[in-house]
Amino acid sequence: MFEVSKLSNQKPRAARRRATVLAGIALAAAGLQAPAALAAAPDPVQRSVNGLVRDDGVPAALAAVTGRDGRSRDYTAGVGDLATGARVPRDGQVRIGSTTKAFTATVMLQLVGEGKVGLDQPVDTYLPGLLRGDGIDGRRITVRQLLQHTSGLPEYLTAIGNILADPHRYYEPRDLLDLALTRKADFAPGTKWEYSNTNYIVAGLLIEKVTGRPLGEEITTRIIDRLGLRHTYVPAPGELTLRGPHPEGYQREASDGPWRDVTELDPSVAWAAGELVSTNSDINHFFTALLSGKLLAPAELAQMRTTVPADKLGPGTRYGLGLMSQPLSCGGVFWGHGGDIPGYHTRGGVTDDGQAVSVTVTTIPDAATVQHVDTAVDTALCR
Repeated sequence: MFEVSKLSNQKPRAARRRATVLAGIALAAAGLQAPAALAAAPDPVQRSVNGLVRDDGVPAALAAVTGRDGRSRDYTAGVGDLATGARVPRDGQVRIGSTTKAFTATVMLQLVGEGKVGLDQPVDTYLPGLLRGDGIDGRRITVRQLLQHTSGLPEYLTAIGNILADPHRYYEPRDLLDLALTRKADFAPGTKWEYSNTNYIVAGLLIEKVTGRPLGEEITTRIIDRLGLRHTYVPAPGELTLRGPHPEGYQREASDGPWRDVTELDPSVAWAAGELVSTNSDINHFFTALLSGKLLAPAELAQMRTTVPADKLGPGTRYGLGLMSQPLSCGGVFWGHGGDIPGYHTRGGVTDDGQAVSVTVTTIPDAATVQHVDTAVDTALCR
């Protein structure tokens, strides 16, 4: 490899830059546009987030990309507040939804490493009698099956229906579990894979029972403070707004209807399955630290990365313990966990060689836009 500026038949860099500027001025004076060769090539990640706003119509898009050298770059597009026209804050706080599951699973696996929890022990070992229902028996459901969504526990959100019908309602974790237990098991434990938020409500209750501390304190002490995630937090009970600079979150009741600001929300409806607030750069920091072994010992990290097929989440997707792998167009996979909660949709992860990306749009989008967000992630990791 060699640098073009070192070739004897090329102009020095400063002279070339002056020539480019002068050429552009001359063309502008003549009412012409500068040729594409004279313009800087747009960053492919910026192109992606611009397209999510321009072509898919989301109010705003944010992204953070961390390179192998640890340097991070932030991207924004769109409008942060449709009412005021405020700009999107760079690396603004967002609700990260089910990305929370990776935090909850990490705490559980730390407890496994400490000998306080056994992955293949039944839930009844720690929460005797808690799981009983139609085809539901905590004596036959293991901790591993909770974290991997192979327990057969039914989805509690089905019973709640539209969260936005009462967005300020507070739920106790047991309220959420009781809603799930009114339904029949989806399948016998260990026989299938089916994503269910109920699994992580039970996981949160188990962590609290074993540690004797609130789940939020365990996540904060064991992960957030340990890694110095300055913009990540577990909302306090009754906390409806975001603490730091953030884009507003929006939803439409109809595809052609007006945007409704849904930023103000009680996230207790998601609890251990999806209540955290973070930023794209903090999410990158978390997954990079997790996959590099800074939060789990090798044995527990290997368990976390042991996966089963989860094609319902996308072709080639596999699910471990609160962590999923997805294929890249350039070969290999990336590891992470996406998240949806009214107003926000986040996707991203980290490759084994240390590249990381997190992309958020400020609405839960339709299927076509979800695919475009996935493409934006792929673009960032494959460029």
